[in-house]
Amino acid sequence: MTTQKFQELIVWQKAHQFVLGVYKYIKTFPKEEVYALSSQFKRAAVSIPANIAEGYKKRGKADKARFMNIAQGSLEECQYYLILSYDLGYGENEDLRLLLNEVGKMLESYNQKILNSIF
Repeated sequence: MTTQKFQELIVWQKAHQFVLGVYKYIKTFPKEEVYALSSQFKRAAVSIPANIAEGYKKRGKADKARFMNIAQGSLEECQYYLILSYDLGYGENEDLRLLLNEVGKMLESYNQKILNSIF
């Protein structure tokens, strides 16, 4: 089954859910983090589904894969922010970690399909 728009991709849907979860989670951070960790965390989280969306419309296999790889880099950055925020005592984030791991597996699979496809 082919998709007509990026919003139909399950990997994008899960990544979007992660972003919504991050926004909710960082509301509990101390005020001094507004322009520090909170800002960086939001930027990296939003980058995941944004790059999936942008890569979706790219025509060439290399272009598509490049945007998926950028999303993967942002995903790893978010992994670190989850570790850091937990270690700083900003609250439990196990649900976000599990969701992000799921997105990572799906993104890897999607990227492999792109790289192995014949356009």
